[in-house]
This record gives sequence, C-alpha cells and structure tokens, in this order.
Amino acid sequence: MSTATESPNATATAPAAAGRVTTYVKAYNEAVAQVMHEDENVFVAGEDVAAYGGVFHMYDGLLAEFGSRRMVDTPIAEMGLIGLGVGAAARGLRPIIDIMFMDFLAVALDQVVNQAAKMKFMYGGDVKVPMVIAVAYGAGVSAGAQHSQSLEAWLAHTPGLKVVMPSNAYDAKGLMVSAVRDDNPVVFMLNKVLLGARAEVPEDVYAIPLGEASVPREGEDVTIVAFGRMVSEALKAADILAESGVSVEVVDPRTVQPLDTATIVRSASKTNRILVVHEAVTFGGIGAEVAAQIQEEAFDYLDAPVLRVGAPFTPVPFSTPLEKAYVPDADRIVAGARRLLERN
Repeated sequence: MSTATESPNATATAPAAAGRVTTYVKAYNEAVAQVMHEDENVFVAGEDVAAYGGVFHMYDGLLAEFGSRRMVDTPIAEMGLIGLGVGAAARGLRPIIDIMFMDFLAVALDQVVNQAAKMKFMYGGDVKVPMVIAVAYGAGVSAGAQHSQSLEAWLAHTPGLKVVMPSNAYDAKGLMVSAVRDDNPVVFMLNKVLLGARAEVPEDVYAIPLGEASVPREGEDVTIVAFGRMVSEALKAADILAESGVSVEVVDPRTVQPLDTATIVRSASKTNRILVVHEAVTFGGIGAEVAAQIQEEAFDYLDAPVLRVGAPFTPVPFSTPLEKAYVPDADRIVAGARRLLERN
C-alpha cells in the first residue's frame, strides 16, 4: 500500500534552455497543463491525482484549473485503471494514467502488454491507443523493495510500447509533451530522486522528439551511455576523470524504446570505448541490449569490450546504507571507465 511522500530535493545538471529555472516535477506539471489546454481530449486519472495532486505532487493545481471531469481520482485498482485508459484512448481520448510507483505495473501487466501495446496491430492500424502511463521509479528514498524498481527493460521488450526516461527538468517537460501527442502507448518514467532537480526550462510549450538522444558532454577517450538518474552521476564521473586527463563523452538516450542506436554508434566510433550505466539490475538490463547493438554496428571501432555498470542481482534494500551501496554512483562509474582504459 502506498503512502504520500514529499518530493525529494535533489540537484542535477541539464541542458541550457531559456533562463527560467524550475524543478523536474514542476516542469512535468507544466507540460501536463499545457497539453491539457492544447487538447480537450487529454485527461488525467489515477490514485490521489486530483484532490491531493499526486503522491509526489506532480499534478498540484490541476484540479482547480481543469475540474473533476479531467482530473479523476480512482480506486486502488491498477488493472482497471490501465483498462480505463486503453478503452478511452481507443475511443479517441488521450488519457494520462498515473500508476504512482513503477512496481505497481506488475499487477496491471496484462493490460499494458497484451492490450495497450497490441491493439493497434490486432486491428490492422484502425485503432490507436494514444495514452501515457506515468510512473515514478528508482531507488534512493528508502521506499523499500516494492516501491523502488527500475523496470524499463521489461517494457522496452514489448513491441508497441514506447518507454521514456528523462534525466533532467528540461527533458521532462519536452518529452512529456511529445508523449501525450504520440498516437502510441508511452510509459513515462519519472525518477523519484530527480523530482527536485533544477534546470533551465522555457515557459512556452516545446516538444523533444521520442527516440532522439542528447550528448550533454562531448569527449574523446571513452563514452558513457547513461539512462535516467545515472546521467547526472555520469557527468560527475566525467568531471572526476577530467582531473586526470581523461576526456569523457556522455550520451543520454532519453528514451529506451525507441533507442537512438545511431547516436551511440557515432560516439563509439569516436572514442572506441563504451561504458553503459543504468540503475536497474545489471543482469538482463537495457545495458545488455546497448552492448549487443554496439557489437553488431560498431565492433570494428572498439578498443575494449563494452562494459556495464548497474545494480547487483538483488531486490532494492530498505536500509539506507545498503541502498546507497546498491545504486551505481559516480565513483563506480569512474572505476568502470578506468577499467576500460586499461584494456588494449
């Protein structure tokens, strides 16, 4: 059973935008408000999204602005909630379905992977399912094993789903606008530790294309491909490595599905060494797919095997010291990069 939680007050870097600074969670909130103004078919449904504003206050103020027909509090019934979204989307609406914690998708997975993802294909393209499933994911706030997972690899394996992992406030807004406008079901992953992270974010509505990576730092010696929260850790690691003369390029895919393999391959051909970092368990994680695609597309450029940094094969610990040891950080990324540089 979930409990309401205050947004963490984290910090992270992000691309320069237009001068105004705001938080990751407020940028997401602003995106939702703007697409709701843009299209009256957009509505939000979920547990505590209306009167309370969402478990992490992602929807604060929207009930007063749009009313209870478009901000809908629901029972604790994730299977029915996703089913509501699929039906509404198939009939022409654009629902944003909030599932609070990503872990709760497990009780609604049939609706996600067998209905939302497949309906367009099973009806020959005559039915579209333009819905966003918003989830909070990740460890770092002592939420325990059932409220802290990063399950993007599960979802990215399902044809028909798109999976988005913004690493900063600027991307959270632009990617959310694109997700709502998309005619396919999109799982939008919001990192709990990053919710308070601040960045420059334009007030005007803007969209970042799904499937287009960013390169927040260019370098020559090694590429770090990092997902979600790990982008800020990778940038910290790059600063540490720069002190010893190592030039690091950081690639942020932004979306897990579709994956911008072309940008990753270009970076691999430039630096000849690739380190892939994600918060999820290393075994079977998205890093394995990135490594496989690099092996297929850029093997001749590599001076060392692709290396992965991820979490150990265990549930997320509740204990704060154990949780800190569980989640990859800048120091572990630095150690991984140094191992790569030692290989010839």
